[in-house]
Amino acid sequence: MVSFTAIPSPSSVFSAYASVSGSIMLFQTMVNQVLPHQFQNYIASVIRYYFKPRSSTMNVIIEESDGISSNEIYNAAEIYLYTKINSNIECLKITKRPKEAKISIKFSKCEKIFDSHDGIDVCWRFSCEESKKGTSKMADEETGGVFWEPEKRRFELSFNRMYKDKILDSYIPFILQKAKDIKAESKVVKLHTLSAISYSTSIVWESINLEHPCTFDTLAIDKKLKKDIIDDLDRFVRRKNFYRKVGKAWKRGYLLYGPPGTGKSSLIAAMANYLKFDVYDLELASIRRDSDLRRLLLRTANRSILVIEDIDCSVELPDRKGPNLHGDGRHHRDQQFTLSGLLNFIDGLWSSCGDERIIIFTTNNKEKLDPALLRAGRMDMHIFMSYLTKDGFKLLANNYLNIDNGGHFRFQEIEELIENMKVTPAEVAEELMKSDDADVSLGGLVNFLKRKKIDDEEIKDKEGDGVEVHKGKKLKLDMSSNGDINIDSE
Repeated sequence: MVSFTAIPSPSSVFSAYASVSGSIMLFQTMVNQVLPHQFQNYIASVIRYYFKPRSSTMNVIIEESDGISSNEIYNAAEIYLYTKINSNIECLKITKRPKEAKISIKFSKCEKIFDSHDGIDVCWRFSCEESKKGTSKMADEETGGVFWEPEKRRFELSFNRMYKDKILDSYIPFILQKAKDIKAESKVVKLHTLSAISYSTSIVWESINLEHPCTFDTLAIDKKLKKDIIDDLDRFVRRKNFYRKVGKAWKRGYLLYGPPGTGKSSLIAAMANYLKFDVYDLELASIRRDSDLRRLLLRTANRSILVIEDIDCSVELPDRKGPNLHGDGRHHRDQQFTLSGLLNFIDGLWSSCGDERIIIFTTNNKEKLDPALLRAGRMDMHIFMSYLTKDGFKLLANNYLNIDNGGHFRFQEIEELIENMKVTPAEVAEELMKSDDADVSLGGLVNFLKRKKIDDEEIKDKEGDGVEVHKGKKLKLDMSSNGDINIDSE
């Protein structure tokens, strides 16, 4: 049976409540009068923290910059989230620069994008505070005290707080790597050239978009050689840890040699387009001192190709064994660029100032080069760019005339002519461009090859005993009714 004698009377309850309220008011008055205002706010925030119900959601703020430099995580998130845009997005900004193939897409308003990683659901929210007008004493002289604060853009990443470690240790690195891959895939390859160099002027690289369309698919060289080059490039770019392990600079040297018109420049463009590496075209004739060359190296970016074309005739390099002298024995003060400086640039201490770089020399006369330039470690792979082969011709016919492998009655005759003579891909390509009609174009190519064969034989005869014969037989030309040139022997 319930006893009511244990229940306090209303008067005692009211008395206790009044006593507690008075104590609280007395404590509040003491706090306001004794403690500093900042300390009062701190105590209030602690009380709110411990007595406020805690949410299971954690928010991470990723601002565009820290006030000095850009935030790499923000940039990566922006690139990555473009791939997650769907029809629920209400407003986007789009821009396109001249000569760029793709449209640039940016977020415009506060938008939400949902994503999932390793079974964890996350929500991204983009926000942007518009530019604000303000005043500043620092800007009085130039702007009359008026300035505009730049707009503040940021991402807010929300997720269940129990997955905090996975988000920071796995998801964020995943986004950084994914953005790097996307950026590399859409990168516009640049061609850099030297614009100014003197003792008083800083070295400046000027750049334009490399719009050379050549790829390994359209390059008319031997199939096996093409595969060897691609395999070597793939092996090079994936061996960062290997180069560090063996203590070598992460670079690769290629020597392209062969007759003019065999596709050396086209191969360089194909390599740049394949790797998405910028190209730096270095003219040695513009270099006056070894120190200029070192400064140039420091101003080239990683993941780039440095090209020195026609190295055998671009500059006369002084010998490493002796001083550079005039004919009368005096020192040449204007020319201080030496072979030693070039070698140190390629394979010395200065060559380690950068990663993932390719150095390419081209020449028409390999035998004229100093052997020190050609050894392994400087020019690691020597690539002979030969005259056109049958496989190369088939590829050119497909590129220029859309004729598949062996798809024309002229092919056999053209292949036999190519096999027994020296003709460059550039020469054949020029003939194939003269008409869109395959019959006309290939017929003209047959006549060109026959004329070239006769000219080559005449040159050989003149270099010999002066008698114009071919294997002991005189050559006779005859123009047929269909316009073809026939070669008969007497």
